[in-house]
Amino acid sequence: MADENAGYQQAASGNPLALEARAEEPDGRRFSPSIGRNKDVVRNVFLQHMPTTGRVLEIASGTGEHGAHIAAEQPGLTWVYSDIDEASLASQAAWKAFAGERATLEGPLTLDVTTADWTASGAPHPVDGVFCANMIHIAPFTAAKGLLSGAGRYLRPGGRLMLYGPFARNGDLAPSNARFSDDLKRRNPDWGVRDLELELLPLAKAAELSLHTVIDMPANNLCVIFEKV
Repeated sequence: MADENAGYQQAASGNPLALEARAEEPDGRRFSPSIGRNKDVVRNVFLQHMPTTGRVLEIASGTGEHGAHIAAEQPGLTWVYSDIDEASLASQAAWKAFAGERATLEGPLTLDVTTADWTASGAPHPVDGVFCANMIHIAPFTAAKGLLSGAGRYLRPGGRLMLYGPFARNGDLAPSNARFSDDLKRRNPDWGVRDLELELLPLAKAAELSLHTVIDMPANNLCVIFEKV
């Protein structure tokens, strides 16, 4: 039987990091087809609702494209990459080198979001923003728990957390997202599309994060913005 994950970037566990084939430049920069399609709309929401000066910590930065794309237009913004995957960290370092003085990019930091203490990674504290795209559904639920609790600890009062990806709403899922979630669970029973109201809002409340806004995005995705109380 053919390997359905062949051609996908693999984590140390052997699981795919993303369900897409990614191109790589000779300088080490990786390119995600899905980020190529959505990076402009994600950037536009970020610039409207997130801090455009200060320091933003990105969790699970992946290829590094979002950070390079957003920070290039905001000279007062420092973007800090982080990840646990070596290939992703290498791509982030390559994007940082490629950007040079066009963007203030820091890291990449080796940061396991599920750990109770992020200080060992060198993560700056406090930060003005935390950003995470397309991570919590392709990871155990402990990653969502760690992300929200960590954001609550690391954001300064009034700082914001931005999540991007597919979500359920009060038990309802768009048909395409339901099929996607079923496929994720088939690949790994710990994965799946998370429910904003039923699963994430209780975690946010415990972390002293209030829901600021929810924005509909293309392909049945959402941008979810939280604010530190």
